[in-house]
Amino acid sequence: MQLDWPAIAHALDEEGVATTGPLLTPKECADIVAMFDDDARFRSTVVMARHAFGEGSYRYFADPLPPLVQTLREELYPPLAAIANRWAPLLGEQTFPEDLDGLLTRCAAAGQDRPTPLLLRYGAGGYNCLHQDVYGDVTFPLQFLIMLGRPDEDFTGGESVFVEQRPRQQSRATVLRPGQGEAVIFPVRHRPRRGSRGFHKVQLRHGVSAVHRGDRHVLGIIFHNAR
Repeated sequence: MQLDWPAIAHALDEEGVATTGPLLTPKECADIVAMFDDDARFRSTVVMARHAFGEGSYRYFADPLPPLVQTLREELYPPLAAIANRWAPLLGEQTFPEDLDGLLTRCAAAGQDRPTPLLLRYGAGGYNCLHQDVYGDVTFPLQFLIMLGRPDEDFTGGESVFVEQRPRQQSRATVLRPGQGEAVIFPVRHRPRRGSRGFHKVQLRHGVSAVHRGDRHVLGIIFHNAR
């Protein structure tokens, strides 16, 4: 996948989030949306209102992942691992394997063997509270979402919201409206940020503002597996 990785890395360093431009075609997006009602493809379903997570539902894919989802996870991991490994010493954390198989082996050793890519659906009034996708002791620090619908055509509202909590400062919010097939890359928990005394850790949570009309579908790719 030909992406401008230097620009993506720069945006993650400076802003904490980055967009890719179109990554999937409209047909690929439609094919993934059509999977939502196929129970055989998923290992579990979460109705957000039952857990006070928001309004809407999401489904975790079962192994084996759909080929397109597997390809995205495998091909986007190595360049993101390069960014994660550049961040690791700045955060005082361990580095990560260079390929996805190495990461999943580390996850399995920690008892994390359930796949985490997921498909989300929000109807009118749907939203997602601010949260972090941590599923165990092994947490790869970057993840991405791909917008599958057409904003302002298939749905209105439903912006992607990212809130960064900086030490001794007020929180900063970023709101993005990715187009169909476009990915947003962002930290799972935190990132390094340069301050006057060197680098420090800033926390990030993400969520979704209320959908006003229609259905909003998103593919989420998390690289570490879950317990």
